[in-house]
Amino acid sequence: MSNKWTIQDIPNLLDRIIIVTGANSGLGLESTKAFAAKGATVVMACRNIGKAEKAKAEVLASNPTAKLEVMELDNASLASVRAFTDAFKAKYNRLDLLLNNAGVMAIPRTETADGFEMQLGVNHLAHFALTGLLIDVIASTPGARIHSTSSSAAWNGKINLDDLMGKQSYSRWGAYGQSKLANAAFATELNRRLKAAGHDTIANSSHPGLVMGNLQENSLEQSDAPLMERILYGTLAKLVAQDVNMGVLPQLYACVAPTAKGGAFYGPKTMRLRGYPAAQKCNSALDDAALLKQFWEVSEELTGVHYL
Repeated sequence: MSNKWTIQDIPNLLDRIIIVTGANSGLGLESTKAFAAKGATVVMACRNIGKAEKAKAEVLASNPTAKLEVMELDNASLASVRAFTDAFKAKYNRLDLLLNNAGVMAIPRTETADGFEMQLGVNHLAHFALTGLLIDVIASTPGARIHSTSSSAAWNGKINLDDLMGKQSYSRWGAYGQSKLANAAFATELNRRLKAAGHDTIANSSHPGLVMGNLQENSLEQSDAPLMERILYGTLAKLVAQDVNMGVLPQLYACVAPTAKGGAFYGPKTMRLRGYPAAQKCNSALDDAALLKQFWEVSEELTGVHYL
């Protein structure tokens, strides 16, 4: 990897089909802009169609030739996930990149339409189901990739198989850390299974470092966050946070760089907070083969989606 890999290093993506979940804001929108600028057809998979159309217009304003399609996908509903995959397969017969980017962060305990704790349901289980329902199209596309956007919260996260849904005990940040570790665990185990099955598809994950954006704003709006957390976001974080244009680089690298590897976890190299992308250690849980297998099986049981 170059010491300073940038958006300029993205290869030509002409004729590539890419799905970006949560494409209407933050890292998803920046990724959409970058992929479209290199010629890819980007399917913007979003819950709020109105916001997605505004985001699409924003991309087209600076890149009139961008090939974009807005499609509805609500990660808080497995029925929506299934409807999206049916609609996608009716129109496309290949998928070069699935970017599982949509997410929520540190919100009070609530549940999805399927009764899942919201953060685990939106951040992990919906993407697990989405990927599984599209895996036949992905695996039949030469050189395809599946990327999961994680977070630095995964470093200290823990997958609590005894109380996955936080019914016995719930912490906003604990549930978020679990969901983000779940993203990296999913990518690690998926890559292993793809390799074992002889596919050339790779799966990996990344985190953006500290980027202030819509996730933090939504977290504060939806929760009774303590004063110190609000002060952190309002002052200290702004001093060390990096711009979204830098924060998006680890996932862009993992998604399209020829040298990016399956099973790897990427993030900004300077104190893991800012800077250019680099491969990093995530969490020792990713080395626990038994845990990854068990969590995979639980995810299959909860979503009803079974893989290869």
